[in-house]
Amino acid sequence: MSGLVVVGVDGSASSLAAVEVAAREAGLRGAGLRVVHAFIWPAMHVPLGPSPLGPPEGGIRNLVERLLAEAVERARAVTPEVEVSHALVTGEPLTVLQSQSRSAELVVVGSRGMGGFVGLLVGSTVVHLAAHGRCPVLVVREQPAAEGPIVLGVDGSAVGESAVDFAFAEAALRKAPLLALHAWTSWNAPAPAPYDPSAPYANPPGALADEEESLLSEALAGHREKYPDVVVEHKVVHGRTRETLIEASRSAQLVVVGARGRGGFAGLLLGSVSQALLHHAHCPVAVVRGEDARH
Repeated sequence: MSGLVVVGVDGSASSLAAVEVAAREAGLRGAGLRVVHAFIWPAMHVPLGPSPLGPPEGGIRNLVERLLAEAVERARAVTPEVEVSHALVTGEPLTVLQSQSRSAELVVVGSRGMGGFVGLLVGSTVVHLAAHGRCPVLVVREQPAAEGPIVLGVDGSAVGESAVDFAFAEAALRKAPLLALHAWTSWNAPAPAPYDPSAPYANPPGALADEEESLLSEALAGHREKYPDVVVEHKVVHGRTRETLIEASRSAQLVVVGARGRGGFAGLLLGSVSQALLHHAHCPVAVVRGEDARH
């Protein structure tokens, strides 16, 4: 734990909503909050100061400094007890936030910023940061359910263990219940029984469903003891993972998933389930990379 939560701001309504969420996360952790703006304009060789013909408070740099001041004020209003700092860092957003993630325990961003195009639901910076960040990335989408659970998507993969750890810790910090959800589809269901009852049957009815239940239990093993106060509900659903998690997000405070799980292809930076949630979830989404991927 570094004791630092980082939030990226660009002046958009989405980023200001992210500031409020980040301030609460810092308060829960007893951590500091750093409000960061990626200042890309110097690389474009445009004038940063006020125009000779305009007011002295004009110009891009003054505008950005006011933007940062507003974000800091918003954070302090949400959690006055949190130490809030700010940084104006020259560079493009992905590079700046990825660098900031190296010293943070959590990076928080809005789902869409000032650079979003019509029809682009999630900015490219958000998707790439979720894939490359050196700590968990929390993407703020719609307002979460105040009393809802933390929803954890479990696939049983080794790289998903970090997401399980994060979800339990979040549930403990928020004093919220945890819904551990595992979905499986018909492609791994047993083959239909043969017409002749005496013929061998590879998988007795319900056998694979029992295996999926075991997978979920094994993925959560040991965490109940570590977080005895977290109320956990296990749920195995016969259905598509993306649709199941998106539906569960309607009543959740937060959805937690790994960056990539079972079935991931080499070179695929962010799994299809994670990307679908970043586009369509009804609450904030935390994407947690495996420990090996953070170094």
